Amino acid sequence: MILKALIVDDEPLARQELQYLVEAVDGVEVVAIGTNGIEAVDLVRAHRPDLIFLDVQMPGLDGFGVLKKLIDKKMPLPQVVFATAYDRYAVRAFEVNAVDYLLKPFDGDRVRQTITKARARLAATVAEAVEPDQPNDPTPDSPLDANLDAKLDALLRLVEEATQTPRTNPGKIVVRAQNRLLLVDQREICFASIEEGAISVMTTSVDGQSNCRTLEELMEQLDPAMFWRAHRSYVVNIQHIREVVPWFKSSYQLRMDDAKRTEIPVSRSQTKRLRELFNL
Repeated sequence: MILKALIVDDEPLARQELQYLVEAVDGVEVVAIGTNGIEAVDLVRAHRPDLIFLDVQMPGLDGFGVLKKLIDKKMPLPQVVFATAYDRYAVRAFEVNAVDYLLKPFDGDRVRQTITKARARLAATVAEAVEPDQPNDPTPDSPLDANLDAKLDALLRLVEEATQTPRTNPGKIVVRAQNRLLLVDQREICFASIEEGAISVMTTSVDGQSNCRTLEELMEQLDPAMFWRAHRSYVVNIQHIREVVPWFKSSYQLRMDDAKRTEIPVSRSQTKRLRELFNL
């Protein structure tokens, strides 16, 4: 079965990257691309997609607003995948409510896993619809299950609570270096990177490793006003960026102020954030 997919994101580079990754998966057709929440509602009505990749943060009508509109209008709701740059608090809310998500910057393997999950859910829905004690001719215009509305309301409350609750970040984190466990002030961290499951932490004076298993886990310990996920493999301290280096095809690299003057790539989906940070 060919899956009909819809992509809605207000960032051009994010749309392009996600379209490329989705179309690389066999059996998926991107039937339309939208740039905002209002377009999303119209495109769902026009194309009846099986799957929608929906940005959470969009001006005007955000991703949650789109879902509420679809429910209010009694429109058939496709499988929903949130594309988000939210921190782990929001991601946990999605997980609790069994709504899939993709973190920016996007990862090809993760996109494939998400599409496989969507196929399984759709197959389960079809199987339920043809059970003997169920109607044999369900229509796409049938009212949505009231439980779905309640589920979305619960998700909204969880995300609202998470984003409104101040994060308390300890001033220091543990860095393992030279068989010692050092307490390092966050302000001294230049950047962190992950390679083959190991997270390296570079500071102004120490090159060590974190005990965290993922960069997301490390980000939970860091001040979100100070640290930025510039690339899927890198977290940088904004205060330690020495130079923004224009790269090929309108991309950029960051030259840090550590002793090695390390150059860190900026993913395509984070280019907009870079421009916002430094008014480029």
